[in-house]
Amino acid sequence: MSKKRTYCPYCSGILTSKSEGDTIRDFCVQCNQFFYDNPLPVASTIIVKERRILLVKRKNDPHKGLWCLPMGFAESGESIEAAALRELEEETGVKGKVIGFINADSGVSSFYGDLLFLTFEAEQVGGRLSAGDDAIEVKYFSFDDLPKLPFSSNIKSIETYLRNKQEYWAIIDSFKLSLGKTDISSSTGDFLSDKLIRLIEKNAEIIANHWLEDVRTNKSTPAYKNFDPQKSFHRNKQILAQFGKWLGGHHKDTDIKKYYRKLGKERQNEGFALSEVISALSLTRKHIWQFALSQRVWTKAIDIYMYLELERRMMIFFDKATFYMAKGYEKGQSANIN
Repeated sequence: MSKKRTYCPYCSGILTSKSEGDTIRDFCVQCNQFFYDNPLPVASTIIVKERRILLVKRKNDPHKGLWCLPMGFAESGESIEAAALRELEEETGVKGKVIGFINADSGVSSFYGDLLFLTFEAEQVGGRLSAGDDAIEVKYFSFDDLPKLPFSSNIKSIETYLRNKQEYWAIIDSFKLSLGKTDISSSTGDFLSDKLIRLIEKNAEIIANHWLEDVRTNKSTPAYKNFDPQKSFHRNKQILAQFGKWLGGHHKDTDIKKYYRKLGKERQNEGFALSEVISALSLTRKHIWQFALSQRVWTKAIDIYMYLELERRMMIFFDKATFYMAKGYEKGQSANIN
């Protein structure tokens, strides 16, 4: 327990109390000297490997036998970053390098008095994991399965760390998913842009109406001006449904191939030029994209990534759709010639 100061360390006289400004402090009358009680600095480190955080089981009180971040008091003459890395190595065997500041917090200990906790993020640059100094055991824990942590400063620092990493990890996960699968439609709910897809599906009528107005007046699709608008509207809603179902993982490439080959053949039989059919499909992509952009403001990196991811997935879908539709159109032409 932190003990109260009684005697002057210079003259051994008994200390009294005296106001300095608004604060009552220990004071030596003979030396005319105030004595200050400042919080002790405690440095702790968050080091994460494969999204698992390194913790130590305490060998000594306070909180003997409980888990916490690698931490300890800073020594005179060393920087707070050096103290954090020294404690990390002493308790875990890991040599680290500070890569960022996480959090500062104040606390009171019945054992040490007022404390100032400063937590840093570090990465391992050497050493070997082994319990040492004040640790019984060292172990990496999943963030979803953390043991009870006795220090509120540790809890706050971990929460701050996770908030800072949340968007970054979401982007990385979505990016890895798209690179690791040949058919990106097979993992519904895992892409950042999936919520935009669901929004598009819910507003298919709005998008189809915008498309209809455009396709009936666009110079690249003159035949659509004289075609039944209700039928065009219904067909475009079907295309939007196909788009959502494929990106949502409910349709496979074979479904897209079958649907758009049939669509191309039907448009050829109805007398549409191939250039018009391709242009009409391109206008669908345009209005999907415009609707998606109208829903949010790009204020964060994760927003920008979400839209870029959607645009890339749209490109894959509509490239496939255009190819199969052209093949169906050509097949319809061959059938008519023969």
